[in-house]
Amino acid sequence: MVARIVEELGPWAWWVVGLALLALEVVVPGVFLVWFGLAAILTGSLALLFWNAAFFEWHIQLLLFALFSVATVLSGRRWMSGKGAGDQPLLNRRSEGLVGRTAVLEEPIAEGVGRVRLGDTLWRVEGPDLPAGARVRVVAAFDSRLRVDAA
Repeated sequence: MVARIVEELGPWAWWVVGLALLALEVVVPGVFLVWFGLAAILTGSLALLFWNAAFFEWHIQLLLFALFSVATVLSGRRWMSGKGAGDQPLLNRRSEGLVGRTAVLEEPIAEGVGRVRLGDTLWRVEGPDLPAGARVRVVAAFDSRLRVDAA
């Protein structure tokens, strides 16, 4: 049945597959079907040009589709990698956004560990031994703990 549809559609079969993959991209989460859809449309474009050529058989078309798929996925990854920062690069890295801020110690730093309140959160801090109430500056962030020095 599929072979008959492909024979009837001719070079347009690749376009149908490509458009179907692009339509599925809207339904399926993530960004991956779009690259295969573009590869199918590129293969379909070449199929329109070379459909009656003797060398352009099904295995050549599948090879071109595979090559176009690899090329579009790699170029898509490169293009999308620069899009992640946005206007708030520290949005999901809250502790890194605190570097440079000053605060007052809630609990003294004893044996290198204490607590400081920044905003509405009490953070575990590491640094030189200091009494409660001392002003400190955040110099580094590691997961949910901060490194501080006396301000």
